[in-house]
Amino acid sequence: MSNDAFLILFLVLIALMTLIPLFLQRFKIPSIIALLLVGMLIGKNGLDLLGHLAPCLEFLGTPAKVVEAHSMTLINSLGSLGLLFLMMLAGMEADFKLFKANRKPVILLSILTFLLPAVSGYLVYAYFKQTDFPGKLLYASLFASHSVGIVFPIIRELKLTKTFFGAAILISTIITDIASIVLLAVSVQLKKLEVVNLTASNLKTPNTLSLFDYIDPAIFGNYFTVFFLLVVLVYFLVVLLLVPRIGSYALKLFKGEDGTITCFLFIVLLTVLIGEFLGINLVVGAFLAGLALSRVMQNSWEIFRKFEGIGYSFLIPFLFISIGMQTNFRAIFSSPGNLQIILFTVIGLIVSKVCSGWISMRLSGYSNAEGLCAGVMTVPQLSATLAAAAIGKNLGMLDDNFFNAIIILSIITTLPVPNLVRFIIEHNKLTFAESATRVEQFELKEGQDDIL
Repeated sequence: MSNDAFLILFLVLIALMTLIPLFLQRFKIPSIIALLLVGMLIGKNGLDLLGHLAPCLEFLGTPAKVVEAHSMTLINSLGSLGLLFLMMLAGMEADFKLFKANRKPVILLSILTFLLPAVSGYLVYAYFKQTDFPGKLLYASLFASHSVGIVFPIIRELKLTKTFFGAAILISTIITDIASIVLLAVSVQLKKLEVVNLTASNLKTPNTLSLFDYIDPAIFGNYFTVFFLLVVLVYFLVVLLLVPRIGSYALKLFKGEDGTITCFLFIVLLTVLIGEFLGINLVVGAFLAGLALSRVMQNSWEIFRKFEGIGYSFLIPFLFISIGMQTNFRAIFSSPGNLQIILFTVIGLIVSKVCSGWISMRLSGYSNAEGLCAGVMTVPQLSATLAAAAIGKNLGMLDDNFFNAIIILSIITTLPVPNLVRFIIEHNKLTFAESATRVEQFELKEGQDDIL
């Protein structure tokens, strides 16, 4: 593809990424939803804007099919980097110092808001596909995950960051996300193992870095899941012990200069690569690397802001555009079964999230209204859920019907929640006790509210 054709396409793409979210902000629609819409406009399943634009550039000497193929490759590649940055930054924002002051509600929220939605997701998927065990676990992980990027802006906007209530929800959200990411990793590896078993007779050549793709699955017997969880545990411990030390040494070596960013990025990519070699998806590796480096970032938040600028301003938007391009809304109305999947998915998640949050806070001594407020705050499914759904679709674990159900779920659960939480607090005149622990590390950048 010629440089001129590339520049024109990239200019059009950047214009859409800028203008459409800016316009939809007037209707209080989050930027992520706007970026999904941009992807739908560009993709073949939507208006196929890219397909219509490519022939117009043939006069520059590049065939339309080549222009379109190269553009898709560019968007998907930047989207993969966006996924890595999204999970890395989510890990960097974690702060577990607040745990001691909120032990009981954090533990109950972490357990129940993970367990009940996970069971709900498992049962919803099992209702339609009883024999697909990896798919059941994937759907369970999607239901169990939270959206830190939505929950935190709500807590901060309502000035709950310095309260026990807000801190408990925030910490439990992070813990639950970690657990759901581990469950995602298990489901992905089980799917790969299943594919290896089905294709072993054809001697299919593995096309991933995972060591498990090159090992005969029979040697694990019925204990593969246990063995893989031990591998994950060892990987977690090694990364959490070594990465902070390496990061601290790099920080001293480069003295906070631009070389630190490059070195930290190398550390993250190496962590992700080692994880991929062990069969651990890049989502887990990137989040864990960010979590380990967060201890280093406490001494230099300027580095975090630089990573934040690269991610939120450039790479992460491409992730949601690429997800939008894969969305096929035409398939939703093709048969009554598709609508049934969407209905079961939306109802199952909302009911399980609200009930688990309410039960947790009631057991912790909070009122019915406070419990309802906490449950509603855990409902939004956005960044992590969409990222995991994209992984599932790319690996063939989710078909178009389930993938579209997750997209619709994200839209339905994200748009009304901030106003609904505000209404519950104001209608019930709720007041929350101040926490002695400050959450200043999360109050970094005003513009982050929109992009996450």
